[in-house]
Amino acid sequence: MEALLEERHYTYADYCAWDDSERWELIDGIAYAMSPAPSRIHQTVSGRIFRKIGDYLDGRSCQVFFAPFDVRLNAADADDTVVQPDILVVCDDSKLDDRGCIGAPDMVMEILSQSTAIHDRVIKFKKYLQAGVREYWIVDPDSKTVSAHVLKDGEYVTRAYAATDTAPVHVLDGFTLDLADVFTE
Repeated sequence: MEALLEERHYTYADYCAWDDSERWELIDGIAYAMSPAPSRIHQTVSGRIFRKIGDYLDGRSCQVFFAPFDVRLNAADADDTVVQPDILVVCDDSKLDDRGCIGAPDMVMEILSQSTAIHDRVIKFKKYLQAGVREYWIVDPDSKTVSAHVLKDGEYVTRAYAATDTAPVHVLDGFTLDLADVFTE
């Protein structure tokens, strides 16, 4: 991901004024251009996860969303961080408005690609932890692995899963994701 060339501090108000034909994320006031379109495998993995979570949540109070969907992580403060996670779960309707999510979702999943891997593993990891996202998954289609980070006492406890594992989703009581279904060819 590439930072915008003009060096200045941007806010959500600036972000809303930008051309909708281009996708951006805003982290601590720095604008990052997003890739125009994810790869086929990225979309396949994302779609499979979204469908599984969506089926589980049917008739329940939590909701699942997919990118592009704005998440304003620090709307109550500087309002200078807007991310578009690949998949997110929100269990508190008061955090939702017509533009997206205000505050930390309960769960976020990022599907790695070559252009976003470092950004997702380092910058977004720190932002999601700081914002209090209760569960953050980093899904790697290339290695067919998942790093699940669960918030405990202000820190993430990390567990790694392979394509043959069944991974529990801690924010969705009783729900597990069979990763063989996600990573199948």
